[in-house]
Amino acid sequence: MDYNLRIVQTYSITIHTAARTLTLYRNGQRIKSYPIAVGKPSTPTPKGTFKIVNKAVNPGGPFGARWLGLSKPHIGIHGTNNPLSIGKAVSNGCIRMYNKDVIELYHLVPIGTTVKIISI
Repeated sequence: MDYNLRIVQTYSITIHTAARTLTLYRNGQRIKSYPIAVGKPSTPTPKGTFKIVNKAVNPGGPFGARWLGLSKPHIGIHGTNNPLSIGKAVSNGCIRMYNKDVIELYHLVPIGTTVKIISI
């Protein structure tokens, strides 16, 4: 009989658009919060619960160092080639992070991770 137990780490993400923060949880415990940029008023970040459905390294264009695509089409968590935009409402609905932060997040969370986006 094999008594080696594998501990499964379950990650989730909560994005507070009003506070412009992304908070990472592991097994329900807060691990870290990151500053973000969100959608501008004409293209707001959608509210709701989504899943990470794909990931990419160096996706090109304005998406910075990493891309984590959400189950909401055309919306993702990504890096930025404009770090001065972090903390502002300037995107086309996506969640922007500093490249160093999105790289860290990319390595921690798997495809299937739940992402809850709220405004309060």
